[in-house]
Amino acid sequence: MTDATTDAATPSYEEARAELVEVVRQLEAGGTTLEESLALWERGERLATLCQDWIDGARERLEAVLGQGDED
Repeated sequence: MTDATTDAATPSYEEARAELVEVVRQLEAGGTTLEESLALWERGERLATLCQDWIDGARERLEAVLGQGDED
């Protein structure tokens, strides 16, 4: 897992995913200015990256555990 996903100020996967869902909902609903839409888009990109980092970290941990089982 990267440092970004272990920082105490970093949201959990579930928190980041929930916020990402809300960002997408707001963008799909429209009614925001161009500046607001761009800010939402940028936040969504950061949240999506964070979620992917969490998933990649979990995958690495699983592969490490499964790899240990093969060595035993």
